[in-house]
Amino acid sequence: MALSSSRLGAALGRPVRLTVRGSAFQGVLQHVSPDRSLLLRTVKNLETGRSTPGVKMFFEHEIVSVELLDGTDSGNGTAMLSECTSAAEGNGNKGADRGQVDCSPWNSPCLFSESQPRALNSLKYSLSEKEEEEKVEYTVIDCFQQKFGPAVLHLKQQRVVSVVGEGVNLCRHGRLSWLQIATKSRIFLFDIFLLGPQAFKNGLQMVLEDNNILKVIHDCRWISDCLFHQYGVLLCNVFDTQVADVLQFSMATGGYFPNRVCTLQECLMQHLKIPSKWDALIKCRQEVALENPDIWFLRPFPPTLLQALALKAMYLLLVHSYLMDNLMSDLTAVVNDYLNAYRNGSGDHLRSTKPTCMELPMELRQLAGVQKLRREKAVKDYRMNEDGLLIRPAMKINERNDPQKDAAHRDDGDCLPANEAVSQTSFNNQDLLCQ
Repeated sequence: MALSSSRLGAALGRPVRLTVRGSAFQGVLQHVSPDRSLLLRTVKNLETGRSTPGVKMFFEHEIVSVELLDGTDSGNGTAMLSECTSAAEGNGNKGADRGQVDCSPWNSPCLFSESQPRALNSLKYSLSEKEEEEKVEYTVIDCFQQKFGPAVLHLKQQRVVSVVGEGVNLCRHGRLSWLQIATKSRIFLFDIFLLGPQAFKNGLQMVLEDNNILKVIHDCRWISDCLFHQYGVLLCNVFDTQVADVLQFSMATGGYFPNRVCTLQECLMQHLKIPSKWDALIKCRQEVALENPDIWFLRPFPPTLLQALALKAMYLLLVHSYLMDNLMSDLTAVVNDYLNAYRNGSGDHLRSTKPTCMELPMELRQLAGVQKLRREKAVKDYRMNEDGLLIRPAMKINERNDPQKDAAHRDDGDCLPANEAVSQTSFNNQDLLCQ
């Protein structure tokens, strides 16, 4: 049965026969792109009878016709791709007024509307009342026209960006679907599934390998392996928030290390005061991925999850700033003591002080005392395993801002207040040491 152009947008997620020059294919229509290409999954070559795993993209210049196969369409005639995409290139609702279908991937019906993961459905309803309260602006880039070039140009002008990858088994053996990159003013969601390796050759590799751009990543091991072995990208100049979180924990406990690292969600809950709505959104993203890992490769992508992707990239930059402040707090405080060491005194003793004296100054020696007190405090607050590592319990959302948690579950971030001045008087003040 032939498919009319007015029904092509509604055919997403349904079996179709696609005729190209010299051959014909059968598969499930997964995506209609504004750049006049179609994406089919579960593809079978009707000429050879062979099935193709995964998805296959067909470009506008090679498509002859598209026909619906499940017998539910009553229209007549064959739809040309150019007829469908004209609506996507129009101005929003104007096409709808003319009876045309907007086949833009972000306005088309979801492929998995009948089989959406339960977590996504529940989140959709729980957030519906708050939908208009606050939105995170982001730019989805799924083709090379218009937005890709300006986005890369903007990124090349930055000094610090956050980078997050989403996909299945994100390593050399897995599949990368989304690459989120955020700056102080913009959030870009690169659809690597649709853009393909060309996205890196056209500019993303240059950004990720630029030594002058700091890339903030949480647990860079996985995405580094994926980018290098699959796309030839050698990540460099990286600030890893998982590593920084462990170092901050060690500093706050006087040299002890935790028995486990934190996930990005735990870091966000622990170090930032995130609105409960965003907590739920990020948690939902994890639940959805567990229910259906292949959701990252379905198009169009749910707007709710797009916002979750944008939030992760945005908050990663904030975690970087917080951890940098914490890691630098002792240094900043001691330097402050250095500034006041001589100028606030009488100056009489300076006559006998040799400028080249290399003895460890009192201001620096006090750090040993501070670390000792921090260790004593940490032993009381945490249980220790047989390897001498402090047991760091997994955080729960309802524990995030609970000051009544027992000692073994207290936030390690509380052990060293951000920007607390570790001055000479502060060294003698137990308030510094988590009280």
